[in-house]
Amino acid sequence: MAFLTINGRSVAYRLLGAEALPLVVLAHPLGMSQAVWDDVLPALLPRYRVLTWDLPGHGASDAWPADGGAITPAALAADALALVEHAGVSRFHFAGTSIGGVVGQQLLAEQAERLLSLTLTNTGAVIGTAELWNTRAERVRNEGLAAMSAEIVPRWFAPACFEAEPALKSGWMTQMGRGDDESYARMCEMLGSTDFTGKLGATSLKVLLLAGDEDLATPPATLEALAAECQGATLEVLEGVGHVPSVEVPARFAETLLAFMAVDLGDVGAHGVDYATGIETRKQVLGEEHVARSTANATSLDAPFQQMITRLAWGELWSNDDLTRRERSMITTGILAALGREELELHLKTAKRIGLTEAELRQVLMHVAIYGGVPAANHAFALAKRLGWGVEQS
Repeated sequence: MAFLTINGRSVAYRLLGAEALPLVVLAHPLGMSQAVWDDVLPALLPRYRVLTWDLPGHGASDAWPADGGAITPAALAADALALVEHAGVSRFHFAGTSIGGVVGQQLLAEQAERLLSLTLTNTGAVIGTAELWNTRAERVRNEGLAAMSAEIVPRWFAPACFEAEPALKSGWMTQMGRGDDESYARMCEMLGSTDFTGKLGATSLKVLLLAGDEDLATPPATLEALAAECQGATLEVLEGVGHVPSVEVPARFAETLLAFMAVDLGDVGAHGVDYATGIETRKQVLGEEHVARSTANATSLDAPFQQMITRLAWGELWSNDDLTRRERSMITTGILAALGREELELHLKTAKRIGLTEAELRQVLMHVAIYGGVPAANHAFALAKRLGWGVEQS
């Protein structure tokens, strides 16, 4: 876990995975923490860089300042964007549950151009009523989260989930009880006054809505109303699931999220992949600065060539999810080393961005020696050393 100071507050976050992978930002529900994503991470990390964080007064993040005024969806979205900027990324996937989904709606309304896709689970354009949330805020201030956790936590999960994991209830009660009462209360007030009705509208962005058929807080009807606001969104209802699918059915949730976020290559044979898809992947793998230089240096002679390789190499090949980018990096590096091509230097640098280890690169180049020739491998080893690989002396 790491920490970033945002507007004078310490925000706890995790940034996991190689920088050459597309970024997915995950926002947790009210009263919980970024730990709700723990069982989803192993499925995501081979293909995505993942950013999670704790909301104000939750987990290890500082409480909202007493003189900080009301908490708003815009303020929470600003925290998310500050973390994204810290990660050095311009565009990203976003998935949020409950109040995390409210953050996602704020991003859709105000920063849609930054989003590659949006997944909203167990949330709504309107959640509950102002009276309900204001009453809860008052009770939290008077009674405290620890005292109220026994009442609130059972509403998060389907009964079968508690039966399968008896310790789940007490564990999340402990987690909730450690939160900051005032931060939680102000977020309750925020939910009571938040209404995205008429603010989302039709969008070309890929939007997935997930509901749990046993969710007491945001039942499927609430997600159906949100689907009407997000015209073109896909709505799926998960059977036997309550309010937190990433905890209740992490494997099913991860599978659904991965399938949704994957690049839609369409009918590649008939139409090819569009340039925008290719350029996005190219920026992620090679870095935005490199792509900007290549684009700026293109002339009337090679501009069509640059467009072609962006669509074919980066769109149809590197955007395809059948292999991970780590696997593609090893294949590409091995081929370029065996052929002695100029692009080997670029892809040795890319291998570092993708997260190849020294041991993995060594094995790639040793395969080159056996199947492509010792001189080719010797050249590749020498170039890799000049680029900073293997800096420790044996």
